[in-house]
Order: sequence, then C-alpha cells, then structure tokens
Amino acid sequence: MLILLSPAKTIDFDNARIIKQKSYPEFSKQAAELVSILKKFDTKSLMELMKISPKLALLNVERFKTWQHQPDENIMRQAICAFSGDVYTGLQVADWNEDDFEFSQEHIRILSGLYGILRPLDYISPYRLEMGTKLHTKRGKNLYQFWNDTLQKNIQNQLRTQGNNVLLNLASNEYFKAIQAKNLNSRIISPQFKEAKNGQYKLISFFAKKARGLMARYVVKNQITEPEKLKEFTDGGYSFNDRLSKGDQWVFTRE
Repeated sequence: MLILLSPAKTIDFDNARIIKQKSYPEFSKQAAELVSILKKFDTKSLMELMKISPKLALLNVERFKTWQHQPDENIMRQAICAFSGDVYTGLQVADWNEDDFEFSQEHIRILSGLYGILRPLDYISPYRLEMGTKLHTKRGKNLYQFWNDTLQKNIQNQLRTQGNNVLLNLASNEYFKAIQAKNLNSRIISPQFKEAKNGQYKLISFFAKKARGLMARYVVKNQITEPEKLKEFTDGGYSFNDRLSKGDQWVFTRE
C-alpha cells in the first residue's frame, strides 16, 4: 500500500529533526529546470505568479537565486522532517524511530510542485512552489503540463513493486490531480474526515488536514500494508463510518 501526501506550504529547517538516514530526489534534474525559470522572477512578478505577500515573495526570490542542483548537505533536510503545517503536525515525526522512517520510505510519497515526487528521506532545499501554480515552461502553461504523466508512471511502478496495488490518497485535490489517477491501474482509497456539527457531519479543512497526517502516522507506526486494517483507525477520536462510506470513499467521523 502506497500513501500519497501533499507537501506543506511552510518549511521549517531551523527546528527540523536531524536524522542520519537520507536519500535524494529522483526528479532533481526537473527541479533544476524549474528553478532556472523561477530565478528570472523578481519580487513583484513572483508575488503575482504565486499570489503571496511581498515578504514571502522576497524570501523565495532569494531562495531560488541561491538554489543549487547539489547544495551543501549541511543546509538540507529530509522532506518529512522539513515540512510543517497541519498534515505534518498529525504525523508527529519527532518521536519516530529508525524502523518508522524506513517503513515510511517504502510506503509514503509526497507530491511536490518543484520536485514532482519525494520520498520521506529525500534531501530538499527550502522552497515554495504549489502544484497549482501557472508557471509557463517549454512543456506547457502550468505545472500539471510540466509533469504530464511523469508522476503517474512513477507511482504505477511503485505500486507494481509493492504488489498489492493499493493507493491510499491522503493528498489534497490540487496535488492528487497531478498523478492522472484515471490512468492508474490500481485501487484508490480516498478517506474523508468529518466532524459532528449541528446534527450533521461536516468536513472542516483544518481538522481534515491534521487527520490525514494522523492516519499516515497510524499506518507507519503499525506497519499496515492491508487496507482493511485502516477501518480500525481511531486516532484523534475518529472512527470508520460505514453508513456514510461508499465504495472506496471511506468516511471517518468524530463526535
């Protein structure tokens, strides 16, 4: 079973956990190609492209200017330790042991606008580039066209290697769209996490993001490879709701 996660908009290298295990992004050549384009943007044009504040735009202009294809490892961090945000709050990698990281390396993939696909232990440099960004390249007018079927083929190969051909989609729609799922020959389980409110169950983004991280953590900590065991997930007070679930659109609710 392969888990898909979105990256976080925010990256925290200063407080990232330091671990020995490491790997390198498979699509670093493509990342360098994108950075070569982004290096040409000034603060104002990057603000407009990414729809971010002047402060964030300036930060990322500097990041792209100093970005190197093979940067100093002393200033790099593993992706799963560097990303912060709601999903990664749920993952809680601060208490992971060596076995947890090794299992995650085989069973988690983080989709990325810049790097395409990241394994948890892949070294990354600080960056911000959302998959939905309309960055023009020689391959098209946005990042979906830039990556085309590259990500889909990579995931298909990973699923083939693992054997059970099950994809656990814990990514946002913005990122999941990039893998061209309709062309994947696999079973795709897409959990939803809902809160009880005024007699109904509603999806609340903040809680749903954290719950995705909690479920990914649950899989890692229990080394789950069979999808049916996901229905036993109760972390954070959630439980599987058979009545609201349809097919592989599994719903977990919290009172």
